[in-house]
Amino acid sequence: MAALTTAAGDAAGAARSVASAGSGRVGAVESAAARDRGGTRTAVRIAAGVTVVAGTAIVVGVGPFLQGIAAVSPLSILAAFGLIAVATAAAAWRWRVVATGFGLDLPWREAFGAYYRSQFLNAVLPGGVVGDVHRAYVHGSARDSIGLAARAVAAERVFGQVVQFVLTLAVVLPLGFGSSLAPVVWGAGVVAVAVVLAVAVAMSVPRARRVLRREYRMLRPVLARPLAVVAILLASIAVVAAHVTLFVVAGLAVGLDAAPVGLVPAAMVVLAASALPINVGGWGPREAAAGAAFALAGAGAADGVATSTAFGVLALIAVAPGAVVLLAGRRRRRAHAAVAPSDAPATATSLVRSSPVHAESAILRAQATSERSKTGGGGGVRTGAPHAGAGGGPRGRGGHDE
Repeated sequence: MAALTTAAGDAAGAARSVASAGSGRVGAVESAAARDRGGTRTAVRIAAGVTVVAGTAIVVGVGPFLQGIAAVSPLSILAAFGLIAVATAAAAWRWRVVATGFGLDLPWREAFGAYYRSQFLNAVLPGGVVGDVHRAYVHGSARDSIGLAARAVAAERVFGQVVQFVLTLAVVLPLGFGSSLAPVVWGAGVVAVAVVLAVAVAMSVPRARRVLRREYRMLRPVLARPLAVVAILLASIAVVAAHVTLFVVAGLAVGLDAAPVGLVPAAMVVLAASALPINVGGWGPREAAAGAAFALAGAGAADGVATSTAFGVLALIAVAPGAVVLLAGRRRRRAHAAVAPSDAPATATSLVRSSPVHAESAILRAQATSERSKTGGGGGVRTGAPHAGAGGGPRGRGGHDE
């Protein structure tokens, strides 16, 4: 942990140095503004996550949390490593398909390691998205195309969320409005109707319609390939199936007296709640949703929180290989610095690429630079490569805070 903290601190200093040298006074101001916005969002996410966890603990007590931790066994840990490995491989495959559609090369080994690293960072840092921002920044920096890499990661995550949402509806809605989970069914129906209405309203607003059309043009290289769409669907289903199975493993470890198949609807609801970016290292909405779902099903909120806690601990342990990837990258950077100590700019840039803390502000800084260049403003560091598939939109310069 000390090594990870040191790496983040070194990268933070390098990020400030590169920002000041590359963009001048205007870039420094924009960088500070980007950091302020990112800091505010992070603070809100942390506060929301802590509030939800505290509220859940007040309702059910700390006993279920301790029970979930104590339920973790070597056998459940072994199962977690296998299931998370499957989920990571499927998610990395999905990311490769999307990135290729955007014209970015992404070797399998790089995608697999980077996805493990991003899951680890998402699990140990507030907000649940820092690892994805870092993944996009590292991928884009290595190819001088931060903007496209950020879009690829955002699109990959959105595709996964959409498939998960549809699968959740497919599992929950057939339960019927007369079942014990009727409030969940009603909630799922309301969310589905809200999404349809939101899209309809957006299509009726000229500005929103232009934005949607522009995003569709960016995604068209991916969506126009049937095999790519099938690959994304299959990979997303595999990711959801692996996480649902891990939730069932957690329930069995806690000692729930329920059939594994009966845990699937609750698992889908809990996974949907865990996708909300208002958590602290993954904790927050997941435990609250588990407690509510189990209470509605008559199993008791305490059992739901205990199962969710066991799930969280198992998932955290299973993404530990991501820490190994993160530390291995740090060692490679140190070796490179020792071999070529005179190459200070390159060393600083490599340190920036390693920082999960400042990757988001760097992408925002790249976006600001792109907007300045389009309006005839001052120069900045080039952050994107031309992309022929943009369909009249931005030509790949600049980052995008998705």
